[in-house]
Parts: sequence; structure tokens; C-alpha cells
Amino acid sequence: QVRLVESGGGSVQAGGSLRLSCVASTVLGGRYCMGWFRQAPGKEREGVATIDSTGTISYADSVKGRFTISKDNARQSLYLQMNSLEPEDTAKYYCAAHWRALCQIQDLGVSGYWGQGTQVTVSS
Repeated sequence: QVRLVESGGGSVQAGGSLRLSCVASTVLGGRYCMGWFRQAPGKEREGVATIDSTGTISYADSVKGRFTISKDNARQSLYLQMNSLEPEDTAKYYCAAHWRALCQIQDLGVSGYWGQGTQVTVSS
């Protein structure tokens, strides 16, 4: 059982920045895939970014060049630096981890574990 706890959400104006953090309750072993997905009211879940146990990173096209995912193994933590935020980024953001064979962004929130989420609201 892995517990993931997110923090760092808030309200910002368009063009602003936020940094999300996620702490895992235990050290993740094996070939894991960690990442962030988001969900806005009335919209489908959307994978945002992934980083696997080797450090390989991928991003959704909608956030490339604006968001940066990183992890600190010593702190069992995952981060998402979000710059140039747009109103379309408004959603609840979830930290997730899974151990499927491939680290695919669309699998975040489908299997494995995820947290309770943190709200990000971007106003125009």
C-alpha cells in the first residue's frame, strides 16, 4: 500500500506559476512510473507528465515547455513546476504511481495508487 499526498495547489492569474509537491508514504521499488494527472469538472482525466524509475520523462502536448516534472528519491517526493499557467490548466491535480510494463501517461489514475488531489485554479 502506497499513500500519496499532494500539496501546493492554489489560485493564480494567467501567466503565473505554481509548484506542486507529492510525498509518498514509502520508498517506491522496482520499475515504477510516477506522474501527475488532472481532472476538471465535466471533463475526462488527462495525464500531464510522467517520470519513471530511470528518470525518463514525458509530457502531454498541452503542457510541454511550460511544466517540469522532477523527483527527489531521498525525500520520496515528486514535483510539478507549472509556469505560464492558463485558465485551461484549471483542474484538480493528482499524483499517481503505477508499475505497469510501460510508463504511459494515459495509465495514470487507472492502476496503481493516487492521492486525494490538490486544486489549481487559473483566472484570466
